[in-house]
Amino acid sequence: MPRQGLTSARVSAAAAELADSVGLSRLTVAAVARHFGVSDAALYVHVRSRDALIQHVAVRAAATFADDLAIAVAGRAGHRALVGFADAWRAFAVEHPGQYAAIQLPLPPEVGTNSAGHLRMIELSYAMLRGYGLDEPALTDAIRFVRSTFHGFASLENADGFDHPRAVDASWHSIIDAMHTTLSNWPTGTREQK
Repeated sequence: MPRQGLTSARVSAAAAELADSVGLSRLTVAAVARHFGVSDAALYVHVRSRDALIQHVAVRAAATFADDLAIAVAGRAGHRALVGFADAWRAFAVEHPGQYAAIQLPLPPEVGTNSAGHLRMIELSYAMLRGYGLDEPALTDAIRFVRSTFHGFASLENADGFDHPRAVDASWHSIIDAMHTTLSNWPTGTREQK
């Protein structure tokens, strides 16, 4: 019988907070159980394994992340949409490092295809880049460019990887301006794989 007041939603929320504070790699069912002051067995009513716990965190985080991105690009296009999207991406990654890490993990198909947040993140990415007049296959290439740039920057920032006196924010704004120029002049030809 489930412990009174302990729900799947509360377990997922607590796991997300713990992932941010201790790191996703240290998130365990036992750590969440300790948070609630219950036995590990009490949590298994709500989550069947550590993998399932991390999947819950990923799905929950993706929904929040997608909401942040949607607000940031609403009513904007081109450079303004890119800046809003980029700033929302970086803010989420830096403020919620454990949840951000969970979003990056591959999910089983039955979880990923039913995660509205993950699907919405993809849709928002494509919509923002369509403002640059890109169609396939350039659209997919541009998404890979944007995602790898934002993810790389946020990952380095989270790891204190920028050890230089220049302000990190100044570099970030320069990168976004350079990205805007690149996206505005995206090559139209495709190079076939050999």
